[in-house]
Amino acid sequence: MTDTINSRLEKLGIALPAPAAPAANYLPFVVSGDLLFTSGQLPFENGKLAATGRLGREVEIAAGQGAARHCAINVLAQAKAALGDLERIARLVKITVFVASDPDFTAHHLVANGASDLFAEVLGEVGRHARAAVGVARLPLDAAVEVEAVFEIAKG
Repeated sequence: MTDTINSRLEKLGIALPAPAAPAANYLPFVVSGDLLFTSGQLPFENGKLAATGRLGREVEIAAGQGAARHCAINVLAQAKAALGDLERIARLVKITVFVASDPDFTAHHLVANGASDLFAEVLGEVGRHARAAVGVARLPLDAAVEVEAVFEIAKG
Protein backbone atom coordinates (compact mmCIF):
# COMPACT_ATOMS: atom_id res chain seq x y z
CA MET A 1 0.00 0.00 0.00
CA THR A 2 1.36 3.43 -0.88
CA ASP A 3 1.94 5.91 1.89
CA THR A 4 -0.89 8.39 1.30
CA ILE A 5 -3.06 10.47 3.55
CA ASN A 6 -5.92 8.03 3.01
CA SER A 7 -3.73 5.02 3.82
CA ARG A 8 -2.50 6.71 7.01
CA LEU A 9 -6.09 7.41 8.05
CA GLU A 10 -6.90 3.76 7.42
CA LYS A 11 -3.86 2.55 9.40
CA LEU A 12 -4.95 4.75 12.31
CA GLY A 13 -8.50 3.38 12.11
CA ILE A 14 -9.93 6.83 11.36
CA ALA A 15 -12.99 7.16 9.17
CA LEU A 16 -13.68 10.82 8.49
CA PRO A 17 -17.18 11.82 9.58
CA ALA A 18 -19.60 13.80 7.45
CA PRO A 19 -18.48 17.43 7.75
CA ALA A 20 -20.50 19.52 10.18
CA ALA A 21 -22.92 22.01 8.68
CA PRO A 22 -22.58 25.62 9.82
CA ALA A 23 -24.66 26.46 12.88
CA ALA A 24 -25.18 30.11 11.86
CA ASN A 25 -24.48 32.59 9.05
CA TYR A 26 -20.97 31.50 8.06
CA LEU A 27 -19.29 28.99 5.75
CA PRO A 28 -17.62 25.80 6.98
CA PHE A 29 -14.61 26.60 4.79
CA VAL A 30 -13.41 29.19 2.29
CA VAL A 31 -10.93 28.74 -0.53
CA SER A 32 -9.03 31.91 -1.44
CA GLY A 33 -6.34 31.54 -4.09
CA ASP A 34 -4.24 28.55 -3.08
CA LEU A 35 -5.32 28.64 0.57
CA LEU A 36 -8.11 26.74 2.32
CA PHE A 37 -9.40 28.20 5.57
CA THR A 38 -11.61 26.03 7.78
CA SER A 39 -14.03 27.43 10.29
CA GLY A 40 -13.46 26.31 13.85
CA GLN A 41 -14.35 22.68 14.45
CA LEU A 42 -15.63 21.35 17.74
CA PRO A 43 -14.73 17.92 19.15
CA PHE A 44 -17.77 16.04 17.88
CA GLU A 45 -17.50 12.26 17.93
CA ASN A 46 -20.49 10.23 16.75
CA GLY A 47 -22.71 13.31 16.99
CA LYS A 48 -21.77 14.18 20.60
CA LEU A 49 -19.13 16.47 22.06
CA ALA A 50 -16.13 14.43 23.23
CA ALA A 51 -15.40 16.87 26.06
CA THR A 52 -17.30 19.76 27.61
CA GLY A 53 -16.30 22.22 30.28
CA ARG A 54 -13.05 23.97 31.09
CA LEU A 55 -9.52 22.63 31.27
CA GLY A 56 -8.11 22.99 34.74
CA ARG A 57 -11.57 22.68 36.22
CA GLU A 58 -13.93 20.02 34.78
CA VAL A 59 -11.62 18.60 32.09
CA GLU A 60 -8.23 16.91 32.53
CA ILE A 61 -5.35 17.48 30.08
CA ALA A 62 -5.62 13.98 28.55
CA ALA A 63 -9.33 14.51 27.82
CA GLY A 64 -8.51 17.92 26.32
CA GLN A 65 -5.88 16.33 24.08
CA GLY A 66 -8.45 13.75 22.95
CA ALA A 67 -10.92 16.54 22.23
CA ALA A 68 -8.29 18.41 20.20
CA ARG A 69 -7.66 15.21 18.24
CA HIS A 70 -11.38 14.95 17.44
CA CYS A 71 -11.37 18.60 16.35
CA ALA A 72 -8.47 17.84 13.99
CA ILE A 73 -10.37 14.89 12.49
CA ASN A 74 -13.31 17.21 11.90
CA VAL A 75 -11.01 19.79 10.30
CA LEU A 76 -9.83 17.07 7.90
CA ALA A 77 -13.46 16.21 7.12
CA GLN A 78 -14.04 19.86 6.14
CA ALA A 79 -10.83 19.86 4.06
CA LYS A 80 -12.01 16.77 2.21
CA ALA A 81 -15.39 18.39 1.56
CA ALA A 82 -13.64 21.49 0.23
CA LEU A 83 -11.01 19.75 -1.90
CA GLY A 84 -12.62 16.45 -2.79
CA ASP A 85 -9.33 14.67 -2.12
CA LEU A 86 -7.00 15.21 0.85
CA GLU A 87 -4.02 14.48 -1.41
CA ARG A 88 -4.56 18.02 -2.76
CA ILE A 89 -3.13 19.37 0.51
CA ALA A 90 0.32 20.78 -0.22
CA ARG A 91 0.90 21.89 3.40
CA LEU A 92 -0.89 22.54 6.64
CA VAL A 93 0.18 26.14 7.18
CA LYS A 94 -1.22 26.99 10.62
CA ILE A 95 -3.71 25.84 13.20
CA THR A 96 -5.30 27.80 16.00
CA VAL A 97 -6.42 25.80 19.02
CA PHE A 98 -8.89 27.46 21.35
CA VAL A 99 -8.96 25.92 24.83
CA ALA A 100 -11.81 26.68 27.22
CA SER A 101 -9.94 26.94 30.47
CA ASP A 102 -9.89 28.03 34.06
CA PRO A 103 -8.07 31.38 34.44
CA ASP A 104 -5.16 29.67 36.24
CA PHE A 105 -4.69 26.95 33.59
CA THR A 106 -1.38 27.29 31.70
CA ALA A 107 -1.02 24.03 29.75
CA HIS A 108 -2.88 25.09 26.59
CA HIS A 109 0.11 23.96 24.53
CA LEU A 110 -0.22 20.41 25.87
CA VAL A 111 -3.90 20.30 24.92
CA ALA A 112 -3.06 21.62 21.44
CA ASN A 113 -0.63 18.72 20.99
CA GLY A 114 -3.66 16.45 20.52
CA ALA A 115 -4.44 18.24 17.25
CA SER A 116 -0.82 18.80 16.18
CA ASP A 117 0.08 15.15 16.70
CA LEU A 118 -2.94 13.94 14.72
CA PHE A 119 -2.12 16.23 11.80
CA ALA A 120 1.50 15.03 11.79
CA GLU A 121 0.41 11.36 11.89
CA VAL A 122 -2.10 11.76 9.07
CA LEU A 123 -0.43 14.32 6.80
CA GLY A 124 3.21 13.38 7.35
CA GLU A 125 5.80 16.06 6.65
CA VAL A 126 3.23 18.42 5.06
CA GLY A 127 1.35 18.33 8.38
CA ARG A 128 4.10 20.18 10.27
CA HIS A 129 2.62 23.60 10.94
CA ALA A 130 2.73 26.89 12.76
CA ARG A 131 0.35 27.07 15.71
CA ALA A 132 -1.32 29.22 18.31
CA ALA A 133 -2.88 27.75 21.46
CA VAL A 134 -5.22 30.24 23.07
CA GLY A 135 -7.11 30.08 26.35
CA VAL A 136 -10.69 31.34 26.29
CA ALA A 137 -13.42 31.64 28.92
CA ARG A 138 -15.99 29.50 27.05
CA LEU A 139 -16.61 27.94 23.64
CA PRO A 140 -19.85 27.23 21.77
CA LEU A 141 -21.98 24.44 23.28
CA ASP A 142 -19.57 24.38 26.26
CA ALA A 143 -17.00 22.51 24.12
CA ALA A 144 -13.62 22.15 25.77
CA VAL A 145 -11.61 22.74 22.57
CA GLU A 146 -12.06 24.22 19.08
CA VAL A 147 -9.58 24.03 16.18
CA GLU A 148 -9.35 25.98 12.93
CA ALA A 149 -6.79 25.49 10.17
CA VAL A 150 -5.22 27.06 7.10
CA PHE A 151 -4.00 24.73 4.34
CA GLU A 152 -2.04 25.41 1.18
CA ILE A 153 -3.62 23.67 -1.81
CA ALA A 154 -1.39 21.87 -4.31
CA LYS A 155 -1.38 23.38 -7.78
CA GLY A 156 -2.69 21.32 -10.67
